[in-house]
Amino acid sequence: MFKSIALLFPVFLTLIIAVPAFCEDRDLARLFSDKGISGTIVIADLNGSTRYVCNEPRANTPFVPASTFKILNTLIALDVGAVTEKDVLKWDGRDCGVAACNRDQTLESAFRSSCVGFYQELARRIGTAGYFAYFNKVKFGTGSPTPELTTFWLEGDLKISAIEQIDFLKRIYREELPFRHASYETLKRIMAVERTPEYTLSAKTGWAQRVAPQIGWYVGYVESGDKVWFFAANMDITNPADARFREQVTMEALKTKGII
Repeated sequence: MFKSIALLFPVFLTLIIAVPAFCEDRDLARLFSDKGISGTIVIADLNGSTRYVCNEPRANTPFVPASTFKILNTLIALDVGAVTEKDVLKWDGRDCGVAACNRDQTLESAFRSSCVGFYQELARRIGTAGYFAYFNKVKFGTGSPTPELTTFWLEGDLKISAIEQIDFLKRIYREELPFRHASYETLKRIMAVERTPEYTLSAKTGWAQRVAPQIGWYVGYVESGDKVWFFAANMDITNPADARFREQVTMEALKTKGII
């Protein structure tokens, strides 16, 4: 009997160790399990002293960024002069399936409404060579603007993990990438989605609908007092109703950790 227990002990020890390795934070894990969704979230402060992770293996797994790429895409477009803050792109009259995008767009309105067509036009102006040049200077996931110029961030070779999103957002916040200060100011202004006396939330959603499984994203940062917290969440979307969980889970996680 004692011999059997001795033989099984390493197995039990492995299981005990493996559980927290899968989802290191049980409070965060519950946010996903209660909704019946598979995903990850990473929350980290600016200086790296505190980090919360749910499902670290997935947090290190790259996925197509979908519209979260609009954060970098906006900076590139401003830098090369593909668009200015005041430019208005005329609607071509084709129904894109999103009412807010079926109209003329500015950079701000297109970013906030996540208008794919607007950014596809910017991609044509930037060009594949232009993206390669910036990806050589800016570390963003796989840095692959292929195979198709207007869809590489939706279903192409460009992929990034939640951990990498956090690192990228920190460099955006610190303005460490090779872009003009004015471009950073424009981006930060249009990224702000909520301002309260306690905090300011800046974020971008993403929804990769052309891959299987579909992937939903919510990334950004919270400025609260003298602290800045960064977050990156992604999850499988098995039906359209799941898309709401991108923001719901993230906001619940930030509240659970006392950040907002």
